[in-house]
Amino acid sequence: MSAEAVQSPPDVARGSRVTGARTRLAWLAIFCLVLLLVCVASAAVGTRDIPISTVLRALFDYQGSDDEVVVRAARIPRTVLGLVVGVAIGVGGAMIQAVTRNPLADPVVLGITPGAMFSVALAVGVFGLRSIHQYLWFALVGSAVAMAMVYTLGRSGRWGATPLRLTLSGIAIGAVFTAFTLALTLLNPSAFDQMRAWDAGSIAGRGWDVTTAVLPFVLAGLAITASVARGLDAIALGDEMARALGTQLVRTRTLGLIAITLLCGAAAAAAGPIVFVGLMIPHIARWLVGANQRWILLISGIAAPALVLAADILGRIALRPAELPVGIVSAFLGAPALIWLVRRKTAIQP
Repeated sequence: MSAEAVQSPPDVARGSRVTGARTRLAWLAIFCLVLLLVCVASAAVGTRDIPISTVLRALFDYQGSDDEVVVRAARIPRTVLGLVVGVAIGVGGAMIQAVTRNPLADPVVLGITPGAMFSVALAVGVFGLRSIHQYLWFALVGSAVAMAMVYTLGRSGRWGATPLRLTLSGIAIGAVFTAFTLALTLLNPSAFDQMRAWDAGSIAGRGWDVTTAVLPFVLAGLAITASVARGLDAIALGDEMARALGTQLVRTRTLGLIAITLLCGAAAAAAGPIVFVGLMIPHIARWLVGANQRWILLISGIAAPALVLAADILGRIALRPAELPVGIVSAFLGAPALIWLVRRKTAIQP
């Protein structure tokens, strides 16, 4: 089935909007334009606003002025990291909801973010690491270990790794990691102070080295996602129907979980927990373009970085000259938006 195909009857039965190719392409163009605009704004807006002409000159005709140095050394790396993290969160969130068939699933529910947080607390509190460049790899490993534990626990038993078992396993594993994290930070006040900035979710103060460190994991996650995207539509119909359609459930779910780990783990390692984006954006995408998973993944991968950068911009200007972390702003934006989505039944159907 092509990406432009009209939705199947099961999609209609689930309450999703039947969306034609022209409407989907229109929304794709709109989100691409919005993403471009927020990228430009991210490079121009901050503690001190910089004219767009100066931003363009810093990119294409660099002359070494103070403003151009700020753009190149601080704001462009921050913007690019926001793009990478946003894509990872958006696609990862859409994958989580598709694989688990749970419209309220996100990296926290599957234990990925709690696993990363525990690993960072361990790196800071036990090994004394203080730089994000040092505990970045701890966060990635913690996310992978958490996902492996969730999958192992979820697939045990007669019925294997069903969506419900994966979700319940994620909640249980996440609770354990959260308890260990609280214990470590309470026993080590310096670790608590160090964790505060990362725990709030932020892309400020990150250089190119952070982006280049997580980018291979994000690209690998996107490649795996593309390889299993076609099978996600069948999974949405239920395991029995998916088997009848010839979908390899174990392979699709296993690869999907690997992709989720890479995407969400890399995002958490680079920026900390940025809440609601991975939960909210797939719902909006589903509401706008229908239940075709490939379109949901595509729109989520464009809309999520736009939202992350927009939240980061608002955080810069809300309390000038101080800044609010993007994770706090996304929570302020995401909570009322999620309430609105929950009230609209058609917006939350998986």
